[in-house]
Amino acid sequence: MSDENNTLCDENHFRNFYLKQVQSATNFAYYKCGDSDAALDLVQDAFTKIWENCSKIDFTKVKTYLFTTINNIFLNTIKHQKVVLRYAKESPNLDTNNQSPDYLLEEEEFKQKLTNVIASLSEVQREVFLLNRIDGKKYREIAELLNVSQKTVEKRMSDALKILKAQIENL
Repeated sequence: MSDENNTLCDENHFRNFYLKQVQSATNFAYYKCGDSDAALDLVQDAFTKIWENCSKIDFTKVKTYLFTTINNIFLNTIKHQKVVLRYAKESPNLDTNNQSPDYLLEEEEFKQKLTNVIASLSEVQREVFLLNRIDGKKYREIAELLNVSQKTVEKRMSDALKILKAQIENL
């Protein structure tokens, strides 16, 4: 097992892992945050954490670690944004945009609702949903990636779709 861990710390193996996973990871991050620049930041932060901890990560589970890390960084960013939004609401008239205040408010409200809908899923539901619907992975592939049964993947997806349907109807 230590040989496998060391392969992740080898620059060539890490580069190959990066090149193989960067597009899928970026798609996952983009769907979570809806902003391509922020998605790239999330992905780069996650790969940096993997590189910094390469000797501690089981190479056979590094893909799962990557997606979990992106998700955790995203959730921490959302917590930070809530603080910033709270401050912005308490300090109106800071808008330097030329768009109408009504448009900006509607846009911000929609973004927040969408973020809340995505955030309302459990981590396992969100992960399965995004891997299937955004990355186009089959349930069997997701089961292998997450090291769970295909039935578990199907159940998580079913639960995620029920929640999303109910919440989107309320938007």
